[in-house]
Amino acid sequence: MTDAITLGEHLRAQGISRRGFLKFCAATASLMALPPNMVPAIAKALETARRPSVIWLSFQECTGCTESLTRSHAPTVEGLIFNTISLDYHHTLQVAAGHQAEQARADAMKENWGKYLVVVDGSIPLGDPGFSTIAGVSNVEMLQETVKGAAAVVAVGSCAAFGGLPGAAPNPTGAVSVRDLVKDTPVINVPGCPPIPVVITGVLAHYLTFGKLPALDELGRPKAFYGQTIHDRCYRRPFYERGKFAESFDDEGAKKGWCLYKLGCKGPITYNACATTKWNEGVSFPIEAGHGCLGCSQPRFWDLGGFYKPLSQGTSTNAETLAAAAAAGVAIGVGSAMLSKRRKDQSQKEEV
Repeated sequence: MTDAITLGEHLRAQGISRRGFLKFCAATASLMALPPNMVPAIAKALETARRPSVIWLSFQECTGCTESLTRSHAPTVEGLIFNTISLDYHHTLQVAAGHQAEQARADAMKENWGKYLVVVDGSIPLGDPGFSTIAGVSNVEMLQETVKGAAAVVAVGSCAAFGGLPGAAPNPTGAVSVRDLVKDTPVINVPGCPPIPVVITGVLAHYLTFGKLPALDELGRPKAFYGQTIHDRCYRRPFYERGKFAESFDDEGAKKGWCLYKLGCKGPITYNACATTKWNEGVSFPIEAGHGCLGCSQPRFWDLGGFYKPLSQGTSTNAETLAAAAAAGVAIGVGSAMLSKRRKDQSQKEEV
């Protein structure tokens, strides 16, 4: 359950130095796109805060979001669980099982009513309650019961945020997102298949620091992480602007790191922090590894046409407008490259 002592007292008891604590606060500020002068405010808030109780519900999912969480490096999952939050219920990470596990959830709700956070990964089936149950309780019933006393809900992963793969056409289970069902409690979406690890922990750290949800976009995603498209910050963007595109995964353009738009990259329509935060402790992200973005943090990304077809060739009705815009973007990129070449040629003539 949630400790009576403050987080600052708990950290000192664990032997965390003041220097180490401030480094953690600086990393948190950076993750949330806050200026350096906010570090003292974050430190003060965390030192006086009490560890919130977190109840993690796993529904129609693949455990990929939990796998992502356990690979977070800023803050680490160990630090998050033992120093920042009190993770009172999680199928995969908890020791208890069966009746003891469900009792832990009930106790956490009772002792922290109105203050605990609910994290949900996985979509909720409405076609038949029996499609997904926990301890004989349907996902719908467990979600409704648990969120009654929650301060906020975090929908982790595209399945919880938008229905994800289970909700792809023809959606045999009638899968829906958390926001489709939860109307009276604040919900923050952290989509991705899976989400970037530090985005998950960064959102939780933000709530703990400020006691409220971060600024959200129209889809309920935190703007600090989903405020720009991957295309906006992609290191291959200069090649796009110059009209240089790889035509296949093994041609000269691909070897030179040219833009992957023609190979199906969905970066121009995908809002996420992959290009800046990256994965595996900031080592790389799919485009840097030579593969186009699949658009996994966007609604219904499974139904946006083929993964290896350019946006301008999309067959989904939902993608028609986006495809037209992206196709126009390529035309602009090629046009910019031609204009730049003309100017260069003209400049060379004038020098002669």
